Parts: sequence; C-alpha cells; structure tokens
Amino acid sequence: MNVNDRKLHYILLIGGVVLGIAGFALWQDLSRIFFALPAPVSKETSSEHSLPMPQSSSTPEISTQSDLIVLETPAPQALVKSPLSLSGRAKGPWYFEGSFVARIEDSAGNNLGVGIMQADGEWMVTGFVPFAGTIFFAPPTTATGKLILEKQNASGLPEHAAQVEIPVRFQ
Repeated sequence: MNVNDRKLHYILLIGGVVLGIAGFALWQDLSRIFFALPAPVSKETSSEHSLPMPQSSSTPEISTQSDLIVLETPAPQALVKSPLSLSGRAKGPWYFEGSFVARIEDSAGNNLGVGIMQADGEWMVTGFVPFAGTIFFAPPTTATGKLILEKQNASGLPEHAAQVEIPVRFQ
C-alpha cells in the first residue's frame, strides 16, 4: 500500500465517522419530535402551573402564573370536539425545536389524544411567539376533561418541567 492509498483510506474513514455522527444527531432530533413525549409531570409541579379560573374576564385568554404561555382558543370550559384546534402564544423557552406537546384527558385521567403545537416564527427568543396545532382525540367517557399544555423539557429534569391545565367540556 502506497502513501496515496493510505491518505485515501484515512479520508474515507474520517468522512464515514462524520457522516455517522451527523446521521445519528438527525435521527435523535426527528425521533424526539415524532415519537417521544416529554416526561410526565408530578402533581406538585402541575399544581404549581395550573391555571386559576378567571372570575369576570371579558377575554377568553388564560395565562399561567409565570406568564410563559397564553392560550387564545379554546376558552376555559369551552365545549370541544375532535379535531380540536388550539392557538395562542408562548415565550421562547416553552418550546424546543419550535414545538411543544398538548394533550387532552377526560376527568377520569384517560389520555384521549396528543398533538404537536408548532411555533409560527422564530422561537429562540425570550418574548412571546404565536403557536397553533390540532389534537385528534378518542371519544371521551366523561362529560368534562382538561387540555394540558406541556413545556418541552428536552433534559427530562423535573426542575425544567412545567404544564398548564385548562378545563374543557365535551360535546
């Protein structure tokens, strides 16, 4: 084997390693977006970020105590059916790769459906970014339930977890 053959082998080896690393990183990003859901949030964390019901507000908006996310539609206690369209705005840290998960449960705690909410604009900011998405869900077994907006928590660490719960009624 001459010197040129060795150089070619090293170049091919380094190129293969680089392509393998890039492919693995892409696979992880795509699998996180399409197949993985965020870690469940404990009841203590969830109550910390639960929404108080507005007493006499003329606007249908809800905001969390930490003002990280505002849901514009549907309103609290809205009558909902599948497919359910959501819209609102969230601060940049609520997103990961421009999206976060929303799910709907009946009052018995049964998970009826999950949807990906997508940022409409540059999400790597500290201010609010509009979002929209749709949840297709199974027929509920109860008359009421809740819509849960989950902060994307790529780290999986409980201290970075947050969620907002909005009460809904089923048609």
